[in-house]
Amino acid sequence: MEDEEIERYARHLVLKEIGGPGQQRLRAASAVIVGAGGLGGPAALYLAAAGVGTVMLIDPDTVSLDNLQRQIQFTTGDIGQPKAATAAQGLARLNPLVNVRAVQAELTPENAGAVLTGADIVLDGCDKFETRFAVNAACHRLGKPLISGAVGRWTGQLGVFTSGLGKGSPCYQCFVPSLPPDAETCERAGVVGALTGVIGSMMALEAIKWITGAGDPLTGRLMIYDGLAGTSRTLTLHRDPACPVCG
Repeated sequence: MEDEEIERYARHLVLKEIGGPGQQRLRAASAVIVGAGGLGGPAALYLAAAGVGTVMLIDPDTVSLDNLQRQIQFTTGDIGQPKAATAAQGLARLNPLVNVRAVQAELTPENAGAVLTGADIVLDGCDKFETRFAVNAACHRLGKPLISGAVGRWTGQLGVFTSGLGKGSPCYQCFVPSLPPDAETCERAGVVGALTGVIGSMMALEAIKWITGAGDPLTGRLMIYDGLAGTSRTLTLHRDPACPVCG
């Protein structure tokens, strides 16, 4: 490592679970983040700060005033600007050693394979179930680990799905088998802004654990965090034999 890297990542280097080898794995890794909003923003910031070598942000939207209550990677002056590119500029300022890429497009079943094929790990913080299904199917087909986070009102959830790696774990669609008929959105139901930072940061933490081999990732498990009560619980998920993706 260069002297700048040793100083920048000093707090990682003294952790026995990361150290020099783990930091080298972070530097060699490529993470794709689907959604540059409330979840993807803090996740991307922490991955860039951690020294993940390549961070790609995918988002089709532009910054709006009502985003700023929770999407702290943006400022008032960013309103009207493309989310992916604007967030990417912030990551580059935070850590110029990281290769940052922005894709101003919606991820679909048609382009998901091409977009995700070079990733070592995928983080999904988007706000559409159709997109989540497309990401999940592509990750299963390509053998990519998927970290999925979601929030609503005062509750957040987080899971790691590795069905494409041949380890018998469920995929995201085992957990959500079909499109909810009337899915509740943050726009309709509301969400406390700080909650997105909690879950987005935990998505980054799970990615760092996975890349470095530290601890026990939430593979095949779902953590549910209750922001009002200040409590959390973890559920075990099982593969669905009838799942249209991995069954």
